[in-house]
Amino acid sequence: MSGHDQLVLCLCELTRLLWKLLLPLVVLVLLLVAVAVLLVLAVRFWLQSNRSARRARDGRPTVAFFHPYCNAGGGGERVLWCALRALQSRYVDINFVVYTGDLGVTGQQILDGARRRFNIVLPRPVQFVFLRHRLLVEPSLFPHFTLLGQSVGSIFLGWEALMEFVPDLYIDSMGFAFTLPLFRYLGGCSVGSYVHYPTISTDMLSVVRERNPRFNNADYVSNSLFLSAFKVVYYCLLALLYGMAGSCSDLVMVNSSWTLDHILSLWRAPNRTSVVYPPCDVSAFLDIPLEEDGDKKCHSIVSIGQFRPEKDHRLQIRAFKKVLDRGRAGPLKLVLIGGCRNQEDEDRVLMLRGLCQELGVADRVEFKLNVPFEELKRELGDATIGLHTMWNEHFGIGIVECMAAGNIILAHKSGGPKMDIVVPFEGAQTGFLADDEDSYADAVERILALPPAARLLIRSNARQSVARFSDQEFEACFLAAMEPLMGTLER
Repeated sequence: MSGHDQLVLCLCELTRLLWKLLLPLVVLVLLLVAVAVLLVLAVRFWLQSNRSARRARDGRPTVAFFHPYCNAGGGGERVLWCALRALQSRYVDINFVVYTGDLGVTGQQILDGARRRFNIVLPRPVQFVFLRHRLLVEPSLFPHFTLLGQSVGSIFLGWEALMEFVPDLYIDSMGFAFTLPLFRYLGGCSVGSYVHYPTISTDMLSVVRERNPRFNNADYVSNSLFLSAFKVVYYCLLALLYGMAGSCSDLVMVNSSWTLDHILSLWRAPNRTSVVYPPCDVSAFLDIPLEEDGDKKCHSIVSIGQFRPEKDHRLQIRAFKKVLDRGRAGPLKLVLIGGCRNQEDEDRVLMLRGLCQELGVADRVEFKLNVPFEELKRELGDATIGLHTMWNEHFGIGIVECMAAGNIILAHKSGGPKMDIVVPFEGAQTGFLADDEDSYADAVERILALPPAARLLIRSNARQSVARFSDQEFEACFLAAMEPLMGTLER
């Protein structure tokens, strides 16, 4: 037998061996897939049976909001409570549920907090479903691959929520898009979402590609070509999965033009997506008098925002220090008002206090944490400038509140503030924009150098311009967007 024939014989034997091994493997894979499909169908049937039994018992459908941090004091929570108030007022024959991870408080304490912080009282009680594993979406649990970890964690947290209560309509109001397929395909629910900020965005990809260090792009990553390339691939894959999850939503509401652009590029559902500006309690600040402030002995700069890293309070403090060093603005103080969600936020406040000590401005900077609404209103009434420094802020409720209160706003030149809020009103200026320490310091000096009458004109224009962000406007737009889904419940 020639060498060629021996080679052919060996190849034939090898092919037969591989086939003998591959065939059982294929059969096993098919069996596992069949078992998985049957298991999913069985779980779906069981969950839908639970929902049908609950609906027959209650005699009415239920709408559930997924908001694990509903007891926090940020703009997202204000959207939640205003949305619930609007829906309860319009649909009296529907029950409402909130999934929350706030285990240290009762439902009534959560509602009392909403009244105290936001001046919002619901027409009737809601049912709270308390989730025990909110830790799974805490960024501190994932020091690396944080977005992926939180996304996977949200799936498990969503599973816990689905096991506890199966609604007829599920609304993700906090940006956990990976829970949407769970409720749609396993729970058989209609699903909707209100997106404050995309989990991943093209701007985040640009930051990594350009190797710019930021709070979510560490120096050791931006300084490494290999790590930056790896992170770009990671972000692209995450963006693909995020888009697939978000596209499951029957209804998508976004809070600004900036968010709309990113969600349309990722979720690709233009016919189901609309802008619903978040509610700002504009009317509550209209009784603050608009008067010339030339007789003020000390001008106050106020910042409103949760103490999260992306809010960039460090930039505020450093820019304030620069203004003081120049010595041209007169007596000044900086007041930082915000909520702390957890120990990590409280530690961040300690770090910021330390920065104030280091820069020698501790006696000019005040921290006010988790303040009630009346104190917030009082501070805004005393302030001259409202300060905001977050890069690519999705919207900026605190900015609108400052403008409604009669402050001259100084916001970051990006995102929602640039595209939707600090824009000319009837051709007149409504505020100032900046993007680094020097430009912020320059803007503060320019504002304080204006004649009191010129400042009053800008403040008046700003107050008139924010009427489009009122609670009433939000409720009208939110109810109009929700009407198709709510109509399916009534039928």
